[in-house]
Amino acid sequence: MLAASKDPIVAIATAPGRGAVGIVRVSGKGLAPYVKGLLGRELKPREATYLPFPDASGQAIDHGLAIWFPGPHSYTGEDVLELQGHGGPVVMQLLLARCLEAAGKAGGHGLVGLRPARPGEFTERAFLNDKLDLAQAEAVADLIDASTEAAARSAGRSLSGDFSRLVNALLEDLVRLRMLVEATLDFPEEEIDFLQKADAQGQLQSLMARVEEVQGQARQGALLRDGLQVVIAGQPNAGKSSLLNALAGAELAIVTPVAGTTRDVVQQTIQIEGVPLHVIDTAGLRESPDVDEVEKIGIERAWQRIAKADAVLFVHDITRADDVAYRAADAAIAEALPAGVPVLSIWNKWDRLADGAPPDLAAVNASAKAGGDEVLQLSAKTGDGLAALRERLLSLAGWQPGSEGLFMARERHLTALARVREHLALADEWLKAQAEHLDLLAEELRQAQQALGEITGEFTADDLLGEIFQRFCIGK
Repeated sequence: MLAASKDPIVAIATAPGRGAVGIVRVSGKGLAPYVKGLLGRELKPREATYLPFPDASGQAIDHGLAIWFPGPHSYTGEDVLELQGHGGPVVMQLLLARCLEAAGKAGGHGLVGLRPARPGEFTERAFLNDKLDLAQAEAVADLIDASTEAAARSAGRSLSGDFSRLVNALLEDLVRLRMLVEATLDFPEEEIDFLQKADAQGQLQSLMARVEEVQGQARQGALLRDGLQVVIAGQPNAGKSSLLNALAGAELAIVTPVAGTTRDVVQQTIQIEGVPLHVIDTAGLRESPDVDEVEKIGIERAWQRIAKADAVLFVHDITRADDVAYRAADAAIAEALPAGVPVLSIWNKWDRLADGAPPDLAAVNASAKAGGDEVLQLSAKTGDGLAALRERLLSLAGWQPGSEGLFMARERHLTALARVREHLALADEWLKAQAEHLDLLAEELRQAQQALGEITGEFTADDLLGEIFQRFCIGK
């Protein structure tokens, strides 16, 4: 991957399809002769120039803006040319083909080896040329993919370096602590007194506390990025589809009194206080001779989604709370729910109760708790109780109020921070054991630094870089 990074590259940088404006981007070293040969004139750096984009015969393919960014003052750190024309797919393909053709001519106008860019290669070069660190580079993709305003703002903060600055501050303090330990190893006659005078224990404790704080912020950022998979499950006609429609504020799922109406999963992403929740309605769970082959497949898919859920909303029909057979079927479903997945039991259809009184509130709650950790009461039809459900879903997701200033984070960042915390905890044990284990203390601190450096790319294997950047769109 790194060897190919020296080749000049070109790609359409705007999304596929028709649009008012489309951009073709070229990046490489020594592009100035190529730019003059392609456009028939020189361009002033960082100044938009309106001109025709000629084909090989000199006929205009399109008219638009050309902007020339000499390196290192560009997105990639190399020379960059951007052609902004009308955003039709045919026009963009013609401009792309012309860029490749111009470089392929005899002499190539001074450009050799121009090729189509791989997904994410422009941002990869920005990382390799120290224009962005790895956390910032990932934030580019997160900003593009953001599904909520809060996620977009958090990704923007990561792109501007907020997350990286926190990580780098931790790295600086960790390196300072390592220097103390290494100095003690180099001058063993000082033994543990040197570390005690420098308050190494206090420095390590402070570092561990700050890592935990960053971990908490990163978990919040990861939640904004990935959201929560919430599966609505229960028996037929418990009101699962009505609950999905109520949460989404739209008629997404068909609602009828006929059992087995929902035969496949229906999914909708909603947001609560900027947190994306991927809510999935599933087929009613039941064992019955009336279940046909199609509904049976739907039930199998429902159990597959439940197994992968971050949370399950187990919906019950309050109007059938006195039905012994109904509650027995609920108990069987509760028994089959996967261990470790948080479950909220919801008694729905409270609007249909005479005088608003349940048949036996104590029995209802006792039955519901058999299928979940908590019991909520609501009416999907009237909306009563929905606000409490939304609050509980946020709490279940681990969301904390006051998210201003959050940065975007990924699962690999959480994993790296967890490793840092583990190594620091072991270092703390060796430090308390005093002088005879200082070499082990030094090793744990080294590994903590390496894990922390993986977040920004200070210590990153080439195969991890490939995995990260290949998930970008081609023009980025």
